[in-house]
Amino acid sequence: MIFDCGRINKNVIKCLVIIHKSKYGYDIHAPALPGCHSQGATEKEALKNIQDAILTYLEMEKDELKGAEAREIEVAFACSG
Repeated sequence: MIFDCGRINKNVIKCLVIIHKSKYGYDIHAPALPGCHSQGATEKEALKNIQDAILTYLEMEKDELKGAEAREIEVAFACSG
């Protein structure tokens, strides 16, 4: 399964999220961003909260890479299953 999170244009980020009803409301996470989770009392609130969590995650990632020699490489390979 491929989980995608990327920028559509400079103002729009598209990211797959998984949401499910829990005992306390709705739990939501972005599989492409390890550790990026949130929740909300309603589905609408959970979706708003994960947007904030994704933006925070990406900002922290950007800060960590400042000054580092990093490059983006796309990798594709075949797998069984």
